Amino acid sequence: MDNSEVTGKRVKIRAKNRIFEGIAMPSATGSFVLKLDNGYNVGFTDYELLEVKEVEKAEERLELFRSPDLPDVKIISTGGTIASKVDYNTGAVTSQFTAEEIVADVPEIAEICNIDAMLLYNILSENMKVQHWIELAGEVYSALKKYEGVIITHGTDTMAYTASALAFMLSTPKPVILVGAQRSSDRPSSDAAMNLVCSAVAATSDLGEVSVVMHATTSDDYCYIHRGVKVRKCHTSRRDAFKSVNFPPLGRVDYSRREVEWFVEDRFRRGERELRIADRMEEKCVLIKFFPGMKPDVLNYYHDEGYRGFVIEGTGLGHVSTDWIDTLKDICDDSVVVMTSQCIWGRICDRVYDTGRYLLRAGVIEGEDMLPEVALIKLMWLLGNYDVEKARELVRENIAGEITMSTRYWEAEV
Repeated sequence: MDNSEVTGKRVKIRAKNRIFEGIAMPSATGSFVLKLDNGYNVGFTDYELLEVKEVEKAEERLELFRSPDLPDVKIISTGGTIASKVDYNTGAVTSQFTAEEIVADVPEIAEICNIDAMLLYNILSENMKVQHWIELAGEVYSALKKYEGVIITHGTDTMAYTASALAFMLSTPKPVILVGAQRSSDRPSSDAAMNLVCSAVAATSDLGEVSVVMHATTSDDYCYIHRGVKVRKCHTSRRDAFKSVNFPPLGRVDYSRREVEWFVEDRFRRGERELRIADRMEEKCVLIKFFPGMKPDVLNYYHDEGYRGFVIEGTGLGHVSTDWIDTLKDICDDSVVVMTSQCIWGRICDRVYDTGRYLLRAGVIEGEDMLPEVALIKLMWLLGNYDVEKARELVRENIAGEITMSTRYWEAEV
């Protein structure tokens, strides 16, 4: 018997003189694949099927208890791995949990805050679009009028983009925390529960800005609180994949003590800003990664299509080849062109080499120490709310903490 006849059912088999129990999974190799109770998959070619049972459905969960002594926090779920488990019909990890189920699966949150939850989207983060950001910003804006903090569960792959979009669209007097997971909650190595608990601590802290809360190490000890416009996912699968770039983490949440240790004094605090929203975004902006031998034709293509916002990932200090200069000069007449670097750490300086000086004369704007994706989101927001001339002026200014005027050595790779 192959897996297809019992996929999704609980089975007991005898193999290698031992008894194994678990959920039968789809197989692409012809072997019998079993997900054991510890979360790991094993494959068998020589086995005896002893028992097959239907998987019992979980009982309906009770309504969460609310304490009048705890702050109220809103969880907005958008999908992603943190809201995912294995679909036993396909073997794939899919978004299946509702926001209420996420909370119910992590009962420790009830000791930190009262939770109201809503499922806004149930999508993978690569399917996020500008309109999703705008709608999400509106939901967060409404929630901040009532709740002490907002948690957004989100897929990790594009979470930094969404964090940047919210940081520019929203002036918030309360914490807005994005949280995700590298491993789904039904895996033994899942980081979902700890990340969610730490995000609840951050959402009830004295923070007043958009941040990302994720594992700081590969162990289950603490999470970092990253500024939303200074964070990048730097590894495909490690639990400590998120790093603050050109700026230290704002702080860390100790998982066992449920306490925040702040690293940065110059942060936005609770109640420091008025709640405001500016949610217009210009979609005709583009991020272009330069490579040796790349022709400047790509610039003309986007410009001819009506794009007026350009972010370039240049080499090193912020360079492209000299045969781009004339094209850039023409485009800069009616567009905003921002230079960033393919290097993760450091800042742009186009006054060291001749090419850089030519770029500045052409009208290219130095992106300082902004990450390329953050510069893109900033430009989309600026051109959605201002004309080109004003956008050129404001792109140089630090609006949401995305630019630091200098980076101390010890901060560069925290």
